[in-house]
Amino acid sequence: MSRLSLLLAAGLALIAVPAWAHTGAGPTSGLLAGLGHPLGGLDHVLAMVAIGILAAQQGGRSLWLIPLAFLAMLAVGGVLGAYGVPLPLVETGIVGSVIVLGMVVAVGRHMSLAASMALAGVFAVFHGHAHGTEMPVPSGLDYAAGFMLATAALHAAGAGLGIGVRRLAATAAPYAVRLMGGAIAVGGVMLATA
Repeated sequence: MSRLSLLLAAGLALIAVPAWAHTGAGPTSGLLAGLGHPLGGLDHVLAMVAIGILAAQQGGRSLWLIPLAFLAMLAVGGVLGAYGVPLPLVETGIVGSVIVLGMVVAVGRHMSLAASMALAGVFAVFHGHAHGTEMPVPSGLDYAAGFMLATAALHAAGAGLGIGVRRLAATAAPYAVRLMGGAIAVGGVMLATA
């Protein structure tokens, strides 16, 4: 992906109206509702798969530490949201996570483990906050558990996708994985402009 393309995508993200995907609609209690909720929002699916692909792309301990950092900070964001602690620009942070994570995967540069975990953690707070505001307190623990499990499953799917593509075509795989990142970033731009 060229620098011009990256700048264009970033510019579009900054001028776009965010996709207000978290309206509090739908059931927000029970394990099954928690398991299903992350799968119903394209923003969450794309960001979680991107986290998994990034973890696979970085390799080594990153494969489990990046998703773990995301899940830990997702829980922190969820608690903040559930207890009404305000966080500005939540929806912008969520859509931005899809764009930025997709672009990071598309660029394909190795990041330090600490930087990768910090990036994942910052975006996780926004995702967690949005869903925490929808969760009833204190009876929402089963919903939260389902939400965390579904999120971890999406991370695993992304990691499996990244590893599978890399193994399938050893010579073309770096470009295929980067292309998936580009597609995720474009999906984020589409969500931001919808």
